[in-house]
Amino acid sequence: MDILGGLLEVLQPTTLLLICAGTIVGVLVGALPGLSSSMAVALLLPFTIYLEPIPAIAMLAALYCAGTFGGSITAILINAPGAPPAAATAFDGYPLAKRGEAGRALGMAAVASVAGGVFSLVVMIVAAPALSTIAYRFGPPEYFALTVFGLSMLASISGKSATKNLIGGAFGVLLATVGVDLTTGVERFTFGIPELYEGISFIPVLIGLFAMAELLDQAGQKDRPLERFSMSALKLPGIADFKRVWRTILRSSGIGTFVGILPAEGSTVAAMIGYNEAKRWSKNKDNFGKGELEGVAGPEAANNAATGGAMVPTLALGIPGSATAAVILGGLQIHGLRPGPYLFENQPNLLYAIFFSMLLANLVFLVFGLVGARFFSRISLIPRQFLWPTVFCLCVVGAYGVGQSMSDVYIMLIAGLIGYFLNRGGFSPAPIIMGLVLGHLVENSLAQSMILFDQDLGQFLSRPIALFFFALAVLSIASTPLGRLIKTRRRSEADHLAHGNE
Repeated sequence: MDILGGLLEVLQPTTLLLICAGTIVGVLVGALPGLSSSMAVALLLPFTIYLEPIPAIAMLAALYCAGTFGGSITAILINAPGAPPAAATAFDGYPLAKRGEAGRALGMAAVASVAGGVFSLVVMIVAAPALSTIAYRFGPPEYFALTVFGLSMLASISGKSATKNLIGGAFGVLLATVGVDLTTGVERFTFGIPELYEGISFIPVLIGLFAMAELLDQAGQKDRPLERFSMSALKLPGIADFKRVWRTILRSSGIGTFVGILPAEGSTVAAMIGYNEAKRWSKNKDNFGKGELEGVAGPEAANNAATGGAMVPTLALGIPGSATAAVILGGLQIHGLRPGPYLFENQPNLLYAIFFSMLLANLVFLVFGLVGARFFSRISLIPRQFLWPTVFCLCVVGAYGVGQSMSDVYIMLIAGLIGYFLNRGGFSPAPIIMGLVLGHLVENSLAQSMILFDQDLGQFLSRPIALFFFALAVLSIASTPLGRLIKTRRRSEADHLAHGNE
């Protein structure tokens, strides 16, 4: 009866209209570089005060889901991730668009996002109370171990040199140390510039390394004739494509849900891990970074699964699983709703209404994504001399919109120049972004752990969950050389047998 009550609440005409409006706004806002679903939800929150609780929270939840998917549109078409979680999608999505397969990449992103979102929602509704207790066990040592596991993937996150990947990752971690240390209060690498006291914002660096670096690269190719394949650019993925990537989607959905459940981790980390695991288990590892569909499906399934996962601690414990979930938590409190066990026991209708609203949002943006893919993919056919000046304007607006500060625009331009020269030197932006994302987490969680353990590193051995992630990190680092050793041995054995037969 509770499920039926929640469904009937969502099927009210006003609620349906608000969910559809929130979904469309979320996709459009997510597609704009520099704007994120958390910003859109925060701007929309004051207007929900005059609504009933269920329609208000349903609209915010729908915007949350759609905004995560919207970032993939510009990531694929112009290498400008609309939101941080879409950064990993650009690694293979943009090469697909350059190859004339924009529609195929956009269609795969839409389907993978919906699959990840629905998977996490089913987990949310079935196992929220149990999973929330697991998330509650995560302290600083567990977060440190998780981020170490994430950093262990740096060497293999792109198809380029492992050494260059590690150098890029170290550079990203170095950027993450700029600003005032939260533990000691010491200023680092600020050079007396007040704008750097709070550190380097992630989004301007993201826009610069991807969009601005690509703009500079395209500017150097203005005299080269551009081949256009308009029919193939509009073609959507086929059944054979989905058969090839369904395992990747399922795996990344599980990863995204788990990471989303952990408070403060969020969909950006989920997307990075989802991308790397897609590559690790793929039979086409060498194609990653060159336009591999699994490289689009993996991060998209993971980042959208993290949205449903993030709602688990938000609703079950009152601990937001992401920045956007924190804003939604504020919306719940504005309407006099108290998250936690009380919500599950006394207002189950609201819980199921949130579930069905997010489910409906996924279905709406699936239609919007597939139908719109043919329209969006035409952007890849616009001549360079018109497209890239527009991209430049979007980059400036996106960088400025983060903190309404020109310093962020300067950071974006500098990151673009650095990214351009790094690309020419054979460095990938992927490890830099991953190092920057995880750098803050690994530093702060280590400092907190050492305070908790009274400077005794051996205390990590008393935390089973931390040991589990440390073991995964060791396996991640050892998997590449072990794989090469096994291949070499098999090759030598095959050669030996071949010579023996002769």
